[in-house]
Amino acid sequence: MVLDSSDDKDYDEADLKVEHRKDHAAGPTAVAVSMKRALGHMGVKRTAQTLLKLNQLEGFDCMSCAWPDPDPGHRHTAEFCENGAKAVAEEATTARATPDFFAAHSIAELDSHTELWLGQQGRITHPMVKRPGATHYTEIAWDEAFSLIGDHLKSLDPDQAIFYTSGRASNEAAFAYQLFVRAYGTNNLPDCSNMCHESTSIALQESIGIGKASVSIDDVHHAKLLILAGQNPGTNHPRMLSALEIAKANGAKIISINPLREAGLVRFKNPQTPKGVVGRGTELSDLHLPIRINGDLALFQAVGALLTGWDAVDHDFIERYTTGFDAWKTHVGAIDWDFVTTTTGLSRDQITEMATMIRDSDATVWCWAMGLTQHHNAVATIKEVVNLALIRGDIGKPGAGVFPVRGHSNVQGDRTMGIWERPPASFLDSLQKEFGFDPPRENGLDTVDSIRALRDGKAHFFLGLGGNFVQAVPDTDVIVEAFRHTAMTVHISTKLNRSHLTPGHTALILPTKGRTEKDVQASGPQWISVEDSTCVVHASRGPLKPASEHLKSEVEIISRIAEATIGDRYGLQWKAMRDNYSVIRTHISRVVPGCEAYEVNVHTPGGYVMPHPPRDSRTFPTASGKGEIVVSPVDVLQVPPKHLILQTLRSHDQFNTTIYGLSDRYRGIEGGRRVVFLHRDDITDLGFHDGDYVDLQTRWDGDDHERVAERFRIVEYDTPRGSAAAYYPETNPLVPLDSTAVGSNCPTSKSIVIELLRSGAQDPYDSRSGEGRTDGQDAVGSDWTHKSDPQPLHLS
Repeated sequence: MVLDSSDDKDYDEADLKVEHRKDHAAGPTAVAVSMKRALGHMGVKRTAQTLLKLNQLEGFDCMSCAWPDPDPGHRHTAEFCENGAKAVAEEATTARATPDFFAAHSIAELDSHTELWLGQQGRITHPMVKRPGATHYTEIAWDEAFSLIGDHLKSLDPDQAIFYTSGRASNEAAFAYQLFVRAYGTNNLPDCSNMCHESTSIALQESIGIGKASVSIDDVHHAKLLILAGQNPGTNHPRMLSALEIAKANGAKIISINPLREAGLVRFKNPQTPKGVVGRGTELSDLHLPIRINGDLALFQAVGALLTGWDAVDHDFIERYTTGFDAWKTHVGAIDWDFVTTTTGLSRDQITEMATMIRDSDATVWCWAMGLTQHHNAVATIKEVVNLALIRGDIGKPGAGVFPVRGHSNVQGDRTMGIWERPPASFLDSLQKEFGFDPPRENGLDTVDSIRALRDGKAHFFLGLGGNFVQAVPDTDVIVEAFRHTAMTVHISTKLNRSHLTPGHTALILPTKGRTEKDVQASGPQWISVEDSTCVVHASRGPLKPASEHLKSEVEIISRIAEATIGDRYGLQWKAMRDNYSVIRTHISRVVPGCEAYEVNVHTPGGYVMPHPPRDSRTFPTASGKGEIVVSPVDVLQVPPKHLILQTLRSHDQFNTTIYGLSDRYRGIEGGRRVVFLHRDDITDLGFHDGDYVDLQTRWDGDDHERVAERFRIVEYDTPRGSAAAYYPETNPLVPLDSTAVGSNCPTSKSIVIELLRSGAQDPYDSRSGEGRTDGQDAVGSDWTHKSDPQPLHLS
């Protein structure tokens, strides 16, 4: 469903329909949906100008995922997926949110609308300010906006300010941003990695010495076996399906491990081939394991027990390149199989079949995504995946390796450029050498700790470089209140979102150019660079005239804020950097490891590959100098009777918190989003029926806050007993701020213990939030807290 941006009428869920779910991804329908959305938002000319340049050598990088591009000689004319087309249409829309729009709508009125409606209002055309006590945003001149920000920052201790980054920022913007923040005097640089792949970064850093994938796209194409754990490529990174199709054609087998049997794990109908248009397409998973939520750690340890029991390990690799094998072998050898089958919901035969396929493969690519990273035991689980890759010798081997599949377009590049609250000393040393100042050495605040600081009045300023922070983070009510008590909030944005509508006492929206738009500075046309999930860095150039003459690039906005805040402190040449981005890239080449000759290398057709010692030479920059095979206790979530574990997930019609429409056709949901997917036996045992409406409730040991998300329609689905699934951001209010992964502090958005409450059928329904609980709701099952449970609930 796409709304007319000129229509103040919002959507409701009265027309929500549950239809037959699909057994394949893509196909002609994907093409039709892509074109309908693109033409509806952009028109014929802009559609051609953008989509034909998307992911091309002289074009611009897609903002909807970080999947690597094929080799230059193997790119299609249409080198994009359905969700890429939707993302471009959202940014390149012809709709505009002008100062007149903001004058006509108060902040409170705008906040009453849904996220979908907000996004349909179009590109923000002018810088806007909400002054203390005001009810509306009004236009502000750029110079005054920068002065307001600079004056406020100069009044603070630097550690009282938070500087957030979304994964859409370019490498050039990210480098300039972290340089400004550290020159200002803090490492408070949380980013979206803290909420998604932070567990990956920590686990890989400790196990192999670098927190990135050890594979190339060519390795995916030539793997003998691919393991897809906790990911849904059909919706979250659809271009992966083309790579899986190539791998299958080359003889690969695929194991998928996921509570839901998603369409993109079953079959792919490639719309660029006759087989995908009129035929059945390509069967994907040779083995699907419908694992219970949070059962992955037990599964991988059980597989390790089988492989070591069969002596199906690479002894030479283990001896030369690893440490810790003997202790780990003893640990997994003592696994309790009854515990494993109960925890995973899988039979021993199913697990044995998986282990047999691994044993018979001499080149395996181990892929994972949010289904593994957002649990209390996420770091341990990912280390267990790495353990299996190490004992099989799957690091530094063609067609093999570990592959965390990133969801945001440049989230990996941002981290490479220094966007991290815990920067390594070597990076800070390089900054000091290049710019002549000693950056702060104490770790800053990550996303969760930043929210705590804002909540507790220890931080008084928030700047968001992209993203929709309020809707992306856990415990939504907490950050809403925290923002409203913050002295100043600033958002560098392209379109209106919820974060703008929970403003600080003073709030600014600074409209920026997008990936699709030309960026011309004093020295002429500029280009930017990004890094994909396989460590390939390449250039990006937008083809369109900017949506407004008043827009500024991310680099220009950052540099102007820096000038207003720290001036010429340390002799930093902010004007030179924004006038010509090659100045930034020269600095990058001297500061960031692996970026030597950056300006030249990024111009390599198809990009250039960043160094990765384990992949390149089987050298491991760990404490031991070897790959670390690590023993982890099997820590699983204990769930009280009559409760379920909820995982939050995306609809097919969204990208992160951006809602494109109301069609999740792969799962058979049309016209709405407030649904909860449950096993039929759980529905019956809890006293409900398919189609009933329920409220989702959770409590967190240690606080008295009752978290409720209201009025979700029950949808019977093929998912393991005890498991539930529902869309975010609607369910983010249920994720306790203090429920995080051990070691990474990543929110546990895939491990929320909930109970179902019968929803009052006649009560008014607020389609945006879970506020205002109604009377007359009957709880199903008993209340619970951590303290009362005989086995502590491992959620914090």
